[in-house]
Amino acid sequence: MKEELNKGKQTAIVSYLTIVGSIIAIFMNQEENRSEFASFHIRQALGIFLTFFLLGYPVGYFDNWMVSASFWIFIFILWIYGFINCLNGEMKIVPFLGEIYQKIFKSF
Repeated sequence: MKEELNKGKQTAIVSYLTIVGSIIAIFMNQEENRSEFASFHIRQALGIFLTFFLLGYPVGYFDNWMVSASFWIFIFILWIYGFINCLNGEMKIVPFLGEIYQKIFKSF
């Protein structure tokens, strides 16, 4: 288990850097280097980034700093939670949306 964790940890960390990092991590986690730990965190990070991009534009139309700030804080907390769990070697889903991310992106 320790070897599995070390093998996928670098890929998992890359997935949290940006949306581009998530795409790079998908390619890093191919057949011969496949790690369940990395796959789990790729799904979480990709879900967080896509949620940010898909909901960020409509939230911006509210033209209200409280709505926008709440959205940014929510996304940032999800990202921090996922990234810290990745650094600690834990496979905990992010609150509220983590299970959905695991189901939607199960092919990664």
